[in-house]
Amino acid sequence: MLKHLPRLLAAAVLTLAFNACAQEQKEAAAAPVAAEAGKTYFPIEPAQSTASGDKVEVLEVFSYACIHCAHFQPYADEIKAKLPAYAEFSYMPAIFNEAWEAYARAFYTAQALGLQEKTHQAMFDAVHRDHRQIRSFDDIAKFYGEQGADVEKFKQTAGSFEVESKLARSRSLVPKFGVDGTPTIIIDGKYRITAASAGGYPQLVSLVDTLVKKAHAERTAAGGKK
Repeated sequence: MLKHLPRLLAAAVLTLAFNACAQEQKEAAAAPVAAEAGKTYFPIEPAQSTASGDKVEVLEVFSYACIHCAHFQPYADEIKAKLPAYAEFSYMPAIFNEAWEAYARAFYTAQALGLQEKTHQAMFDAVHRDHRQIRSFDDIAKFYGEQGADVEKFKQTAGSFEVESKLARSRSLVPKFGVDGTPTIIIDGKYRITAASAGGYPQLVSLVDTLVKKAHAERTAAGGKK
């Protein structure tokens, strides 16, 4: 027993060190991050219009093709759950290439048919967890058919004026926001945040809360609606 004591002591020390390190990391992740313009977030100049009426808009620029967006989704859900009544969360799919355009069209089509909330996580899971080969729009329509959509109606809606208008808005606004990667959070058309600028996903969640309050105060001071 005595000859094994050094090993046991070493193991105990390593365990304590590991637990202490894990606790430090947990506390660091939970710590709020300071809102520093040009460092942890970036002002958008000029500020862009929102689609949230009299509420502060929290907009995630994302793509179903982006694995980082899939990893971020639980944090997006946390942001949504924590938003005050004067704010609302929405998504804007980025269109950086042809493949991303197909996913953006799918998102807006599902939204038009009332299927977006039901199918949002399912699409991430299909692409990044199950590694399904969803490449063409026919593949995409088939996937939504499995989720309960009428495939022919889905394809028809994909070319509708409503969907084309939303795609055009995304193509216009994403560059104006200064977005060059996803996921990116835009607060009320005025502030841009990424996990890199915030220091991680948990810190980003904290920073969203801070900037939502800031944007609300600015709206109130300006008389409400943007």
